[in-house]
Amino acid sequence: MDESSAETIDPAMLPDNITIRHWFAAYGFFLLATALPLCLLLGGQQWQWTWRPEQLGRQLADMSSTIKLLMFVIYISLCCTFIPLPTGPIVAAVAMQGAGVTGELWSTTFIVAAVGAVGSTIANLNDYHLFTWMLRSKKVAGLRRTRLYQRLAGWFGRSPFFLLTIFSFIPIPIDVIRLLAITYRYPRLPFSAANFVGRFLRYGVIAFITFKLGDKGWLAVGVLFGLAVLLGLAKLLKPLAVRIFAK
Repeated sequence: MDESSAETIDPAMLPDNITIRHWFAAYGFFLLATALPLCLLLGGQQWQWTWRPEQLGRQLADMSSTIKLLMFVIYISLCCTFIPLPTGPIVAAVAMQGAGVTGELWSTTFIVAAVGAVGSTIANLNDYHLFTWMLRSKKVAGLRRTRLYQRLAGWFGRSPFFLLTIFSFIPIPIDVIRLLAITYRYPRLPFSAANFVGRFLRYGVIAFITFKLGDKGWLAVGVLFGLAVLLGLAKLLKPLAVRIFAK
């Protein structure tokens, strides 16, 4: 097969070569390795769940940083398409000054962003493997033959890593680009890297602003969305500007 014909092959039409059970065995080990020490550390401490960041922050303030971060990474690793739990309020709660992860702005921002990004990358890999398994069904795989998919796949294929990173950064309820990347069979390594970078930046912005503003940390989501829109517009307007000034 020559190079020109190889370039026209749709990645989605190639065998996925993925063993689903291996991944979920690894994920089960991750949960065991984090939940077991968490249970041992919690002991007989009193805990009452709440979605309000300020209340959650006060409860977390009485616990060690290790407990907080273990709870955080386990929770975030569960937040995928199939378990659509909110992440923003939890990131804000862990990053509040009262939560006392480190008590210092930059170290708290980095640790919360890094731990959250690891958890989200694991959750998104859960999506990757579950959707890969679903796409083995001929009925589900049939969506790849639709015109809409072909158009989206062509658009995604021009800049997959950038698009996946940007849409991991933008706080949207359903990450269509992530699902498109899985359907496109974008390789797992760059898929993981793009998700990590995007979520690290998202959680870093939330953590930084929450630490600075306290209970007004919800403003971080608005700031984050605004930055994402600007980046997206820059990406879209750049080729348009090149065409205009080239005339």
